[in-house]
Amino acid sequence: MLQAAVQGLPDELRAARWLLKERDDFLTKVQAEGDQIIATARAQAEKMVQRTELVKTAEERARRVVVEAEDHARELKLETEDWCDQKLGTMEIVLERTMKTVASGRSRLQGAEPRPEAALAEPEEPQHPEGFFDQDD
Repeated sequence: MLQAAVQGLPDELRAARWLLKERDDFLTKVQAEGDQIIATARAQAEKMVQRTELVKTAEERARRVVVEAEDHARELKLETEDWCDQKLGTMEIVLERTMKTVASGRSRLQGAEPRPEAALAEPEEPQHPEGFFDQDD
């Protein structure tokens, strides 16, 4: 029986070695697949992080552009309002002078004395003897 066990031992050893080799090959293959999965996952995670960083950068840039545009629009609005106010002020002065001139002309046509405010607006006519008209005046 011992003899039979010794003779059968090499076959069992070969089978055991074959099983160990199969197991080692299987573990190597599984380890390689696991490493590949981990590498792929890391690459995808890195891409996602980069995309997230890009999105954050783009959002921040967009916020800055909007703030700059709003500031510029506010400045333009204020400059436009100032310009309009200046033009309206100038027009108001011209209209007031025109109104005084019209009032003075109407008063003259009616034979009344011009009002003091109208007298200020119109230049004083030079007095010439005997109705003489001087075109240079």
